[in-house]
Amino acid sequence: MNIPRTLFAHLPTPIEALPHLTTLLGGPQLLIKRDDLTGLAFGGNKARKLEFVLAEAQANGAKTLVTVGDIQSNHCRQTAAIAAKFGFKCILVLSGTEPDLANGNLLLDHLLGAEIVWTVREERANTLKTVFQQAWENGERPYLIPLGASNPVGTFGYVEAIREIVGQKIDVNWIVVASSSGGTQAGMVLGAHLYNWSGKILGICIDHHALELQTTVTHLANEASERIGKDISISSQEILVNDRYLGGGYAVAGEVELEAIRMFAKTEGILLDPVYTGRAAAGMIDLIKNGFFTQEDKVLFWHTGGSPTLFAEPYSAQLNK
Repeated sequence: MNIPRTLFAHLPTPIEALPHLTTLLGGPQLLIKRDDLTGLAFGGNKARKLEFVLAEAQANGAKTLVTVGDIQSNHCRQTAAIAAKFGFKCILVLSGTEPDLANGNLLLDHLLGAEIVWTVREERANTLKTVFQQAWENGERPYLIPLGASNPVGTFGYVEAIREIVGQKIDVNWIVVASSSGGTQAGMVLGAHLYNWSGKILGICIDHHALELQTTVTHLANEASERIGKDISISSQEILVNDRYLGGGYAVAGEVELEAIRMFAKTEGILLDPVYTGRAAAGMIDLIKNGFFTQEDKVLFWHTGGSPTLFAEPYSAQLNK
């Protein structure tokens, strides 16, 4: 795949067996892909995407990276990190209320030198446009990275991630992954086509209902396919998602998410986050308990990172109970 890429992530990330969790749940064999170990300011899945996004920004002569997310955005934290590493200014448009004391990802955003513009979620898109235009008028040569780096260019990060697991020769027939802005799952689906991986990819919806997420993932996968000149047409029916675990909504950790976090920590010494991997793991655990997978299945849980959020409010208080 001949797409410009700036290498900085610690790859390949390891795959580990989860024997204690497998025994506890009495279901399929479980493994985990450790994309929390990509090495970019506490790691995470966005590092793979940002390798391709950064290369395009550099090719365009950008001087400033502008992106958007919630107050505890993992994507924004990792964008701030590559900006610092490669000499860019970074502007983050965050939805939420500026706290008296920064913690979690927000604390890291500050440490990494990002400029933060506050807005409300409903006005986030408009605020982002205004911030980008102001940076352009100020001669700061901004490059706009969308929410979650989920555009066709960012999608290539997970196209290549599938090539990576094919090379690691793992024997699994399911991947379970948190799916929100869609780019991670879209890249996986396209990568499965390109590199002949025959397993199934199940996205646990984090904040969107199934039909909306299927549409987003399908669109991104097909756009990325066109970008590299491949005659691959992916239908929405191919996109497997489950929206039964939306709980209290985006970034609201309920008891099932907290229990999944505790279970992974106590059985395998692995830390999940309350927003993405905690919800995806809770969904996977429930599916196992309800017989969705067979005893013969081998399931790879894809850890997309986010552990700094454990130290943010209200999650740290919830986990202290």
